[in-house]
This record gives sequence, C-alpha cells and structure tokens, in this order.
Amino acid sequence: MNRVSRAHLNVEAQSHPGMTGKNNEDRYAVASFMLEDRMPVLFAVLADGIGGHRGGEVAAELAVNYIMQAVAKSDGKHTRQTMETAVGEASEAIAAHSATNDDLKGMGSTCATAWIIGDRLYTSYVGDSRIYLMRSGRIQQLTTDHTWVQEAIEKGILTPELAREHPNVHVIRRYLGSPVPPDPDFRLKWFDGEGDRNADGNQGAQLLPNDVLLLCSDGLTDLVWNDEILEIVRAKPTLKEAARALVDLANSRGGHDNITVILISVPSDFKLKTKKKDSDWLPWVIGGVAGLMFVLVAASILTFSLMRRNPPSTFTPTVLPSALVTETPFPSPTESPLPALPTATAEPLPVAPTYTPWPTNTVNP
Repeated sequence: MNRVSRAHLNVEAQSHPGMTGKNNEDRYAVASFMLEDRMPVLFAVLADGIGGHRGGEVAAELAVNYIMQAVAKSDGKHTRQTMETAVGEASEAIAAHSATNDDLKGMGSTCATAWIIGDRLYTSYVGDSRIYLMRSGRIQQLTTDHTWVQEAIEKGILTPELAREHPNVHVIRRYLGSPVPPDPDFRLKWFDGEGDRNADGNQGAQLLPNDVLLLCSDGLTDLVWNDEILEIVRAKPTLKEAARALVDLANSRGGHDNITVILISVPSDFKLKTKKKDSDWLPWVIGGVAGLMFVLVAASILTFSLMRRNPPSTFTPTVLPSALVTETPFPSPTESPLPALPTATAEPLPVAPTYTPWPTNTVNP
C-alpha cells in the first residue's frame, strides 16, 4: 500500500492523561493509504498500556509501532493474516523488552484496530479497548472485552451495571506481552447476543454514509455510558467538538485513567472512486472491432451490388482503405515510495511520539 496524506473519511483523535496526575500510557496512530487500484484505505490503532513506572507507555508505544508497520508493508489483501502476524510480533517485542529491563517487568498493552478498505470494515482487538459503531440513531459495541467481569456477565454471575463497580473490573484476560501469545479477536458483533461464528463472519461489513466509528480506551467507558456517547456525538456539529466533549465528561467524573478517543465518520455524500482495470475496457474494444468489420462487410456488399447493376466498360478493382484499430493504454497512477515508519528501539526510554499523521491533540485539564 502507498501512503497518502489525505484520508477518504473524516477523522478526529484526542488523548488526555486524566485527572490523577499519572503518565499517559495510551497511544494511538491513524494513517491513510492507497491500493494499486486506487482504492482508499484508512487504518487506526489504539493501545492502552499496562504496568507500573513507565512500562505501560513503553508497551503501548511498541504495540502501535509494530502493528502500524505491519499494515503499511502489506498489500491490503489479507487483513486477518496481517493482523495475526502484527499482534504476535508486537506481543513478542513487548515481552522481550520486559524480560531485559527490571523497570519494565510485567508491562503489557491492549489494542483495538479498525482497517477500512474503501467502505469495508475489518477489526481486531485484544483486551478491553473498545470499538463502537453509531448508525441510524443507535450505538452498538462491536467488540467484546477480554476481562474477568465480561466472563462473569456472560455466565450470568454479574449484570453490566454491577460489573462497573466490581473489584475485578480491570482484570484483563488477554493482552499483548503476556506469557501466552494472545490471539487477536475478530468477532464483530452487529447486535447484542450475536453468536461468535456469525460475529466472526461479519469482517468486511459495509459502512454506510453518516456512520460513525469510535475507538476508545477504558478511561472513557469506565465513566461514560454508551447512550451518553451516542448523545454527544449526535449533538456536536463536528468530530473535534464531540471528541473534546467525551474527554471532558470523563474528566468531570473523576478522570481516574487516561482517556483516548478516535472518531471516524463516513461523509454523507461518500462515493468510492477507483481506477478502472484494463479488462473493463476489453468489451468496448471488442465491440468497436466488431462494428468496424460489420461496416466494411456491408460496404463491400453494397459496392458489389452496384457494380453488377451498372458494369463499367473497363473494370478497375476498387480497394477499400483498411482501418487500423489503435488501443490506447489506460494511464497507470504514479506510485510514490512508502516512507519508513519509526521502529521501536532496544531501549525505548524515553518514549518517542506515536507515529501518526494526525496531531495527538492532547487536551490539558
């Protein structure tokens, strides 16, 4: 895929450390690409670091960089395999750094990704960072948390309301950097209670004009309810104002954790424009040749018929001019080399800024 400077969808991202004075251990990146057939691509990744000292932010930084690099190097044809490889490599890198530095021991990270090829959505996630879809006046959580309380909810032990106040609310069952390599989750649930097999088969679902996607860390969802998220996004005239309002609401309720939101909306007049393949012109070329042959044959028959009716005194053969069919090759787009993405170093402290063409937009309390 080739990097491009402009996204085909509307994007806004903001991150805030919260109100407790802790380091911001959230990281995110958003980038736009173009496939060979000029199909536009948008990729967003969010990571929430786990671990004391500076381990969490290092882990999140590694997660974002490894995943973004893997996607940028891909051809966009095998999203699931690309994400499985990317998450695996990121998890191994985090575990390796953790093992060689006492200050980073036990660090890990969640991740949530949205890969939009044209108008088709592909997601993956590990941990409790979430992805929401807002469409036609309703909000749907597409992801399923990998947490102790989520398992308790599914088994009927806890209700979602009680789960928010449970002591194990932040106990994560799956994360990058864990001793057992995590499998990215590809379930994409369009409605509550949808079966796992159907949810997994929803990858590549079509986004519609005016759809809004939200990727966020648990610093938002711990303090802001789903219906409140929907109300804010619908009420604000721009994504920037909506993102700021979501962060402000979480902070007004204590802001006990880092808060990061990525909002992606599909324009109301969205239409895909892709390059026509050479094969798309073949029927026109064949039709043109067939039409020309028909004209030549008809002209020959007409000439022969006229000559039989009025034979000349001296017969002179008539040679019809031959027509050449020239096929004009379709111009191919100019490709620009993909700039190298930042690579995580063996000693990642201090943490470098997360690679993203959009500003981090950190909001001061």
